[in-house]
Amino acid sequence: KGERPLEAALKGGREIGFTILSMTLSLAAVFIPVLFMGGILGRLLNEFAITIAAAILVSGFVSLSLTPMLCGRFLRQDASHHAPHGRMFRAIEGVFDAVLAVYDRTLRLGVRHHILVSLVALAMALATVWMFRAAPKGFLPTEDTGRIVVSTEAEQGVAFDRLVELQQQAAAIVARNPHVERFMSRIGGGGAFQASANTGRLFLSLKPRGERPHVDEIVRQLRKELGGIAGLKVFPQNPPTIRIGGTVTKSLYQFSLFGPDLERLYAEAAAFEETLRGVPGVVDVTTDLQISNPQVLVDIRRDRAAALGVSAASIERALGSVYGDREVSTIFTSNNQYRVILEAAPGFAREQSDLELLHVRGAGDRLLPLRTVAEFRTEVGPLSVQHLGQLPAVTLSFDLAKGVSLGEVVPVIDRLAREQLPADINTQFQGTAQAFQSSLRGLGLLLLMAVVVIYLVLGILYESFIHPITILSGLPSALFGALLTLELFGKELNVYGFVGLLLLIGIVKKNAIMMIDFALEAQRVRGLSPHDAIIDACLVRFRPIMMTTFAALVGALPIALGYGAGGDVRQPLGLAVVGGLIVSQVVTLYLTPVLYLYLERIGGGSGRAAPAPQPNPQPTREPQAVLEPVG
Repeated sequence: KGERPLEAALKGGREIGFTILSMTLSLAAVFIPVLFMGGILGRLLNEFAITIAAAILVSGFVSLSLTPMLCGRFLRQDASHHAPHGRMFRAIEGVFDAVLAVYDRTLRLGVRHHILVSLVALAMALATVWMFRAAPKGFLPTEDTGRIVVSTEAEQGVAFDRLVELQQQAAAIVARNPHVERFMSRIGGGGAFQASANTGRLFLSLKPRGERPHVDEIVRQLRKELGGIAGLKVFPQNPPTIRIGGTVTKSLYQFSLFGPDLERLYAEAAAFEETLRGVPGVVDVTTDLQISNPQVLVDIRRDRAAALGVSAASIERALGSVYGDREVSTIFTSNNQYRVILEAAPGFAREQSDLELLHVRGAGDRLLPLRTVAEFRTEVGPLSVQHLGQLPAVTLSFDLAKGVSLGEVVPVIDRLAREQLPADINTQFQGTAQAFQSSLRGLGLLLLMAVVVIYLVLGILYESFIHPITILSGLPSALFGALLTLELFGKELNVYGFVGLLLLIGIVKKNAIMMIDFALEAQRVRGLSPHDAIIDACLVRFRPIMMTTFAALVGALPIALGYGAGGDVRQPLGLAVVGGLIVSQVVTLYLTPVLYLYLERIGGGSGRAAPAPQPNPQPTREPQAVLEPVG
């Protein structure tokens, strides 16, 4: 229009100021519900929400202040109003004008066939609900950190020397794997892992990511190679980046059974373990129930012990000194100190008959054979009794096969537990599986609250109950595109995917805001009818709509492609954003004007005084400024 740069910048800022304000506040409002979420989900997303919301608010302030100032300073005015452009510019403009002409014709066609457009939108909304329910769901995806933990378990009551031999066989197989850089092995109970005496662990560090396949492939390879060791159960797993509650088990996910009747609990837990092994997609099923450990019970003959002057305490001390960890002294050095533990030589702690060699002191400080005051019998029993909620408990742990999501397995296990277990045995998922169950309810509520908050903010800004519905009409198409993209690429809907859906709720409404804000202004100022105003708004705002959508796509594309360390973990977020933007971009360009006209009829127009409509208005092309370097 030949205006001076400063005047054009001020006029442009006034024209789109309310649009920017609406987009900024409604996008930042998406993250308000996240700030009030509790539990593990709130701790995971709070910092993310604060960071994004602050960046959005600062960006909106810059768009209304710094950007107009820079335009007034650096934009150059051409005297002829037609500055010469290069061949590439003319080619791009030619393509854009052709696309705009096609959109003009198809838009008018879509408005005439508004019932068909509405039916397509309704079908897409119903498909979105079905896809959301049917989509494979997970919690936190496993990340390739270059580490593997292999848990081993021998038969209950296995001799220590035999356990060492079996563990060395597993270590030899690991050492031959070309993808393993170094590893460490440990066996026996105690330590931070609460292991039993018949278990062991191998800690593997893999070669750099570029020299090997994904860690999940190596886990499957080790599971097959180590499974051939007779007498040793092996459970390799990719350790989670964030371990959420629960206990350290041989597999990633835990399911606990607990009840007051110990014997009945053990019987039902063993039967349910076999049931769990038959669930499709479940692998590496194991349990902490170890009730077949050989034990020697010492029954004190109290009448004979009292006659010989032998107390129960002296018998306990004798057994503790031989088979326990009695500390009898401490050796101090200049730099350290060493505890002195009393124990029997290994050759005297193998058989029940070795107990007959023990002596205890009786009356008159006499040494008496232990067999004279006690009897020995052999039984089998548990190595330990775990508890949950002050009740005896058994924890079953399991992992998932390739391509199986946690959302597919959890309902199956719940159903089997309700069908097979008696009423006095309670069940509960632990750790990551328990967090996943609660997150399904929390994430669904989060999406709903985000939509409600956006509606309230838009209602306040537009002083209308109707126009926010038009603006939010593109959300089903965005969610449809996101879920469809995740399905096509074989990704589950996990926490990262939900974050992508949350971002989509804030991003996709920008198209409708730019259209509706311009249409309302055209009705109020230029006196256009709703039909002419929305058509003019769609054509005039077509360029900024395409520009902003393309910029968002380019920004999300590296995440969708999975570039960088841990990129495969964040990939669902990028895929959800890219797929949702592409589908919603096409749908909202046609659905928004149709729904706008519907709701204008219901609401009786904009409700504001306006001059008489002008006949046959022509679409107004936005002024184009030429950016040239200064000096």
